[in-house]
Amino acid sequence: MWLVLCRLLLLLVLVPLLLVSGDGGGGDPMQQAPLIFLNTSQWETSGIGSQSQNNKLGRSCNIFDGSWVYDDTYPLYDSANCPFIRQQFDCQKNGRPDKSYLKYRWQPRGCNIPRFNAHDFLYKFYGKRILFVGDSLSLDQWQSLTCMIHTAVPQAKYFVSQRTPTYIFHLPEYKLTIEMQWHQFLVDIDTEPIGRVLKLESIRGGEAWKGSDLLVFDSWHWWFYRHPGQPWDYIEVGGKTYKDLDRVKAFTIALLTWSRWVRANVDPTRTRVFFQGISPSHYNGTGWGKVGGNCDGETLPLTNLRGPLWNTRGINIIKTIFSRTGNPAYFLDISLLSQLRPDAHQQAYATPLHNGADCTHWCVAGLPDTWNQLLYAALI
Repeated sequence: MWLVLCRLLLLLVLVPLLLVSGDGGGGDPMQQAPLIFLNTSQWETSGIGSQSQNNKLGRSCNIFDGSWVYDDTYPLYDSANCPFIRQQFDCQKNGRPDKSYLKYRWQPRGCNIPRFNAHDFLYKFYGKRILFVGDSLSLDQWQSLTCMIHTAVPQAKYFVSQRTPTYIFHLPEYKLTIEMQWHQFLVDIDTEPIGRVLKLESIRGGEAWKGSDLLVFDSWHWWFYRHPGQPWDYIEVGGKTYKDLDRVKAFTIALLTWSRWVRANVDPTRTRVFFQGISPSHYNGTGWGKVGGNCDGETLPLTNLRGPLWNTRGINIIKTIFSRTGNPAYFLDISLLSQLRPDAHQQAYATPLHNGADCTHWCVAGLPDTWNQLLYAALI
């Protein structure tokens, strides 16, 4: 009873702090969200799906707490054998000279996760529809999963197409469709006489998500974009229209809307729902002891992060909403393991021209393969 009361008090203290958090100016969204040092290993995990929830790994194993170990059997596939890989993700084809970033495997503390088995995955999802919903980080994960599957069954006929805002990969032999829908806020943006209105309490776009057998959602980065990258002109909430709102508050309201949609529209006996943790950027090297630099030129995982888990405000908001609303989604908490990998970003190899350093997106093959391996571990 005392432990339960302590946890309730923690939520009462935490939620107001989250809802009054402010947001900085423009630039990279992750740079606008200061990191909060918080040890979540003592949190109650029942109901928020942040650890091994009702899977064969057992409740005592947190598959998201661990370290990167060198494994010469990695990567799981060669990106050269994935003919439909988008240029922006193919770091090797774009001239990246090193391959060490491909050789690391995520090792949880106290348990092992299964190696991704594409044939088993195809068996489990025969005749199914998988849908990723979010932004370019969702596209990163979609690209990884489609390459992981294709390279395992290279002779199987496939179709890849794009019907804005959706990317589609289809395997007729397995009657499997894997889609990614660009819907970076999850809630609606409507064009009205005054301009583009971001409606925090409307989610009509969710009609396209119904009928899926596996849903993987992602949202965070785009909430902090300012003009000219900001894709809306006004925000609507509570029947009122605003020129702008505190972005963290707006994200919180939108995520509550999404959570209500999931509880009202998803049958958990038929559809599995995941929320991808917030993928970190590495534009400020001081976060890992690199003064005056970013991810560019990094070739190895970090080993000098110890102690409490690095969380953004968004991670705390997601966990709080999940625990308070009873959302059935599984929280795929990839933030810490990704925070340790500045070497796995595209860096200067998002294009063959090597213009600038992309420290937001990830190479494929690479880190997103681990996200999908953890997704697979949570499914079996």
